[in-house]
Amino acid sequence: MKKRIAIAGAALALAVSSFAQQGAQPTTAPRGEAKATVAGKPVSIDYGRPSLRGRDMLAQSQVGQAWRMGANAPTTLKTDADLAFGGARVPRGEYILTATKVDANGWTLNVLNQADRSKVADVPLTVEALPQSVEQFTIDLTGSGNDGDLKLSWGTTALRTRFTAR
Repeated sequence: MKKRIAIAGAALALAVSSFAQQGAQPTTAPRGEAKATVAGKPVSIDYGRPSLRGRDMLAQSQVGQAWRMGANAPTTLKTDADLAFGGARVPRGEYILTATKVDANGWTLNVLNQADRSKVADVPLTVEALPQSVEQFTIDLTGSGNDGDLKLSWGTTALRTRFTAR
């Protein structure tokens, strides 16, 4: 009898463990990569793609606090072209990207040196309302000739900047 109870208990523990794992949310967000060719040279961004799950993450951001633009590992920019975001210059190389909420409706893209995280450039971002909510954080990078466009979409908000390359 004791043996049957022990076996039944072990089977129940195994079933509960299996059920809990099936319902568990993943602890790491999938990675995404945005790529474009601008001025004939590759530009790419590697980033984590968290989901909203009913939250409004951009609205929760605090003014003056850097957001890592994604999840888990830092968001990185790799460019074989020299980039110009208005007056902000970013030489070819590899960088870490963050974004900072500068006021209730304003954001800045921060381009940081990958080695020591010193600031290379701050780029103003245009805030746009999206017609439909984007559940999973998405970065789009497009290029046409020497012109490029960087767009971050999450929830009902898009943050965008244009750039040129040479």
